[in-house]
Amino acid sequence: MFKLRIMPILLTAAASALVLFGGWLIYHQVAFAAPLAKAVDQIEGIASSETPIMDTDRITFPLTLTAGADLKHVYETIVKQSKSVAQSRDIQLDIANTGSNAKLDQLWSSSLFKVAEAMEHKNYSAIPETLKALADEHSGVEAITDIDDSNIYITLKDGTATKYIVLPRVAAQLEVSSYA
Repeated sequence: MFKLRIMPILLTAAASALVLFGGWLIYHQVAFAAPLAKAVDQIEGIASSETPIMDTDRITFPLTLTAGADLKHVYETIVKQSKSVAQSRDIQLDIANTGSNAKLDQLWSSSLFKVAEAMEHKNYSAIPETLKALADEHSGVEAITDIDDSNIYITLKDGTATKYIVLPRVAAQLEVSSYA
């Protein structure tokens, strides 16, 4: 009678799973993530970026912007360059606000309620007004806002310090503190 040996069967199954999963990871990295990262690094306004994080419903681009970068242009360029890979996935920027300072962080925190209220009521014109009033109260602070079909782009400047914020226009996705 045939006696099954468990150890060789388990080792063969583990090796097969390792080869298949490893092959898929290498393919994913070479065919999708690496070309996206290379394309993003060449966009004007991006100081540095990491490999994109690709989920089933979203692609997140961790990046650091240069001072004075046009946030809307950066986002639109990334969407355009990643369209073939993204397909129906959402594009999200994870911007490291390394150029921000405590004053800008405090000003953004103090405006969160009014911004969130404007977003909830879809009164988008109140956002630039709120941020302009905030900037007028503090000398040297500049607030730049822009909008498109999917996001609101906010840039706060204080001398050489810059804070970038991207807010999705879909109210259910609004998590103001996680995008700040």
